[in-house]
Amino acid sequence: MFAVIELKGHQYIIQPWAKIQVDRMEEQEDLGAKVLAVFDQDGSTVKVGKPFVSWVKIGYEIAGHSKGDKVRVLKFKRKNRYERNIGFRKHLTDLHIKSIDLNG
Repeated sequence: MFAVIELKGHQYIIQPWAKIQVDRMEEQEDLGAKVLAVFDQDGSTVKVGKPFVSWVKIGYEIAGHSKGDKVRVLKFKRKNRYERNIGFRKHLTDLHIKSIDLNG
């Protein structure tokens, strides 16, 4: 069983017992995922919402927090000896999907 969810403006394809990385969430914050579609491995049964599937609930657990890969940004102006090197690491949350409950 697979599901397509929308979470904080991003869409993810999930399945039970999968681990995904999403934008940083607090421990008390509700997942707030909106299920867009549910389908089987072979694609024989597909249920698409208009726009959301309201009877499906996602069981999850926050496994931890981490940082993404470093992104380097180099700004410079030629002939002026101006150079600025900036690094950025995105804060992420590791989610462990426990179940996809079709009966909500």
